[in-house]
Amino acid sequence: QMCAEANIAVANITTPANIFHAMRRQLARPFRKPLVIMSPKSLLRHPMAVSDLSEFETGSGFQEVINDPEVTTESAKKVKRVLLCSGKIYYDLMEKKMEDKRDDVAIVRVEQLYPLPTAQLSKIFKQYKNAEVKWVQEESENMGAWRYMQAKFLVYYKHIELENISRRATASPATGFKKVHDEQQAEIVDEAFTPSP
Repeated sequence: QMCAEANIAVANITTPANIFHAMRRQLARPFRKPLVIMSPKSLLRHPMAVSDLSEFETGSGFQEVINDPEVTTESAKKVKRVLLCSGKIYYDLMEKKMEDKRDDVAIVRVEQLYPLPTAQLSKIFKQYKNAEVKWVQEESENMGAWRYMQAKFLVYYKHIELENISRRATASPATGFKKVHDEQQAEIVDEAFTPSP
């Protein structure tokens, strides 16, 4: 979902196949606009960040939003919470979901942040119409995509109360200590799966 009027495309991609299709789409378009991909190098060696060969074949394409692959049409009725995220935090959330065997939580990846794929998101929200929606990011509250997503939801999804789960606002993008970073990351993931009071 990108028209020629948009001045840039911004993506935070989680799978090799989706990066391949994003680049392919970039070349196939009849217009030239910058594509910014913010995926970190750590996904190059992440054991879960893999794609089947069939996902590279003709007939598949860039997925701007990826719905939870573990959720079926029938099991979607059980979902009470939708975790929207972008980038590598998806894998931390998915590990927790599998570890806790949670079928009441759906994890939806927003692979393209700008332009926001509103049509695809609307379709997903209809599937989970009785669920609360949370935005989960590993960045601090005043960084990452939270403020952008919050503003977009006020325009396109006024009926959805989007809540944020992230590190508290800070002046620095990182703690500087791996142990502290890991503790904060674990807190974010735990909060994402903690039922609302």
